[in-house]
Amino acid sequence: MKPASLKHAIHPLAGTLALLIIAGFWLATVAAEIWGSAATVAAVKTAIPWGFLLLVPALAATGGSGMALAKGVRSGLAARKRRRMAAIALNGSLVLIPSALFLAARAGAGRFDTGFVLVQAIELVAGAVNLTLLCLNLRDGIRMARGRVA
Repeated sequence: MKPASLKHAIHPLAGTLALLIIAGFWLATVAAEIWGSAATVAAVKTAIPWGFLLLVPALAATGGSGMALAKGVRSGLAARKRRRMAAIALNGSLVLIPSALFLAARAGAGRFDTGFVLVQAIELVAGAVNLTLLCLNLRDGIRMARGRVA
């Protein structure tokens, strides 16, 4: 496989994996909160940071391959995708990862207090934002791959 075609293969696979992992985190959290017991919520919240071991490399592969594919492109869909990825990275680094670690610690200690609920709400909103941005990037990536760059 040629290096260019390897980039074309890695980018959508890694991006889709990252999107599915984040959606899984979000859906598991909502399902545990709605239908689960305190033990279920604790299990979900303490498992999510372990998922970072798969999510972080998937996001890095997505970003790296995307930058390589869009080398030299400064406008259009590629530029929009790049701006969204910057927002996704900031949201993840500044809100989602710290929230997940805080919630895992609280859940592990059985502390489902007001602080837990507040941070949980912030995490769900920030996660929904990242899911939306990732879905928009997926849509635009499909358009770019089909040659409908606009």
